[in-house]
Amino acid sequence: MSKITTALAVSLLLATAAPARADVLLTPFLGVTFGGDTPNEQVNFGASLALLGAGIFGLELDAAITPNFFDAGDDGVPLEDSNVSTFMANLMVAAPAQTPGIRPYASGGVGLIRTRATSVGNLFDLNENSFGVNVGGGIIGQLSDRVGVRGDVRYFRNVQDSDGGDDIDLDLGSFNFWRGSLGVTFRF
Repeated sequence: MSKITTALAVSLLLATAAPARADVLLTPFLGVTFGGDTPNEQVNFGASLALLGAGIFGLELDAAITPNFFDAGDDGVPLEDSNVSTFMANLMVAAPAQTPGIRPYASGGVGLIRTRATSVGNLFDLNENSFGVNVGGGIIGQLSDRVGVRGDVRYFRNVQDSDGGDDIDLDLGSFNFWRGSLGVTFRF
């Protein structure tokens, strides 16, 4: 009899439990790259795609590009073109979802930092892909059930193999910068 009661109790709990649901948050953004190896503040743009439920953990893919990252002629060589692109996979830790829909969060992860610079007359052509890390935080504010705003500040840094041999010995590299961004968040 106790097995039947237990089975009925478990069935009743499963039938009445709310299904776990994670929201998909798409945020196109516009921002500014500053500090570190950025000679001057530069405009950047990109998008973030996050999977964030009512709990505190979420996942995020973040991609951005900063055109004209390096100023022309910083080291005496005029540049024809330069940019830095980032592609990151992050873990998010956010305040639990509540009403009103304001959620501060922290984010950090790993990915690719792509650096490109071409001098006038093609004296040199830098085209480098580096493993990178980023960490930051921000706030998401829902204006309605489907639309909100998101402000974010992140620090990016490349990672390199410090010994150059067969063993993998990763250290933080010297290339780094900050990014501040503001975007419109669409919730699905």
